[in-house]
Amino acid sequence: MAIRTLSVEKIHRNETQPREHFDQERLQELAASIERFGLMQPIEVRRDREAGGYQIVSGERRWRAHGIAGLTEIKATIIDDDESGDDLEMYKRSISENINRADMTPLEEAKAFKRLLDDEEDATPASVAKEFGKSVQFVNLRLALLNLTDEIREHVNSGAIGTQAAVQIAALTPGNQRAVLAKWAKGAFAGDNELVHFAYALRQQQDQVVAMIVEDMSPEEKEERKREREATRKQLDKVEQLANLLDELTRADPAKLAVALEGEVGARLDQVDRVAELVGKARFVLRQAKAHAEAREIAVNPEANAPVRGGQPQAPADQEPQADAEQAPADADQEPQADAGPERDRDAEEA
Repeated sequence: MAIRTLSVEKIHRNETQPREHFDQERLQELAASIERFGLMQPIEVRRDREAGGYQIVSGERRWRAHGIAGLTEIKATIIDDDESGDDLEMYKRSISENINRADMTPLEEAKAFKRLLDDEEDATPASVAKEFGKSVQFVNLRLALLNLTDEIREHVNSGAIGTQAAVQIAALTPGNQRAVLAKWAKGAFAGDNELVHFAYALRQQQDQVVAMIVEDMSPEEKEERKREREATRKQLDKVEQLANLLDELTRADPAKLAVALEGEVGARLDQVDRVAELVGKARFVLRQAKAHAEAREIAVNPEANAPVRGGQPQAPADQEPQADAEQAPADADQEPQADAGPERDRDAEEA
C-alpha cells in the first residue's frame, strides 16, 4: 500500500457503502479541525478501473470535510486490487471502519448486517457478530429494526427515537406502529423510557386473543373482577400510610434518632433499605400497568402476524426474569447493556 496526495476531485464515494447519513454540523467541526491541524489519518481508496480516478474504501467523512473546507488535495492510502479483494470484502472493510463510530446509525448497521447475510454464502447472525466483534444479540436487535415502518425509521435515524424503543416498536404490526407514532407525535411520552414501556405493553396486548370486555362477562366473572379491584385498591391505599411514616422519619434529628434506636440503628437501616428496594420494584410494575392501560386504549387488531424479533432486551436489573418467554424492557433511557457497543469517541475522525 502506498500513501499519496491525491486531488479531491479525482476521488468519488462508493455508492454501496453502509454509511448513508452524515451530520452536517459534525462535518463542519471536522472540516475546521482538518484546516487547523491537518489530516491525522489518510483515507483509503482503490483505483476505479471503470469510472476512472479512485473510489473510497474508508474515510468518506474526511473526504467530505476536505470539500467543505475548500481543500483541493487529500492524503490517501491506495489499496491494490489484490489487497482490497472483491466488492463484498471491501464492503466488510467499510463496515469494520464505521461500525463502532458515533455517526453510523443503528439502521445503517442493520442494513449492513442484512446485506452480508444475503450476499455471503453460509453467513449467520453468529458469524457476522464474530467478524465484527459484536454479540449475536447486538446483531439480532439491529436486524429487528428492519421491521420498522418508513415513518418511524426517519425518527430513529434522526435520533428522536432511541434504539431500545425502536426495537420494541419494531415488534408491532404496521397498524400498531402507526398508533404508537401518532401518540408519540402528540408528546404523550416524557422520554424514551416511557415509550419503551408503552411499546412493550402494546406488544403484549397485540399478542393476546381479543381481551374479555365487561359486557361479555358472566355475573360471577364480574363479581370476581370487582373483588380483585377493591382488594388491590385497599393494598395501594396503605402505601400512603407508609409514605406518611417515612415523611416523619425524614424530619427526625439524626443525633436523637441514634439515642432512641440505641443498638438497633443498623437493623433499622437494613429495614428501610429493603423497603426502598421494594418501592423501586413496585414503581416498575405500576409503570408497566400504566403503559398497559394506555395501550389498551389504542391497540389495533393485528393486520398481519407481528414481525419475528431477532433478539430480546434484557430484563432490568431490579426485576426478576419473568416466566413468560418475552422479557420486560430494561428500565433505562439507553440501549440494553448487551446491545451496547464499545464506548464511542465522538471527537475522533470518523470514516
